[in-house]
Amino acid sequence: MSFSESKNEGRTYKTLRLADVPHGRMGKHKAIVTRILKELNVLKVESALKVPLASLLDSGQNVRSALNRAAKKSGRKIATAMDTDFLYVWNESAKQ
Repeated sequence: MSFSESKNEGRTYKTLRLADVPHGRMGKHKAIVTRILKELNVLKVESALKVPLASLLDSGQNVRSALNRAAKKSGRKIATAMDTDFLYVWNESAKQ
């Protein structure tokens, strides 16, 4: 019998070892945010990524927010803009 399947002893919820608890966020935007940040690493100066909103699994606003949170957490400075069809993302330069 595994630790999580041990006797419930009157508790409502199952238990598991702390080592088995997921640490870190693996939200639904992680794949697209990771891909965009990776592409920003090799993006030429004075260029922007043009991401079709139709290709996103969620609204452009939600992906944009997730992207800005991830960039801030990693200490990057990025800028974003959006129109009805695309999300634009670029590395923010010190000149701006």
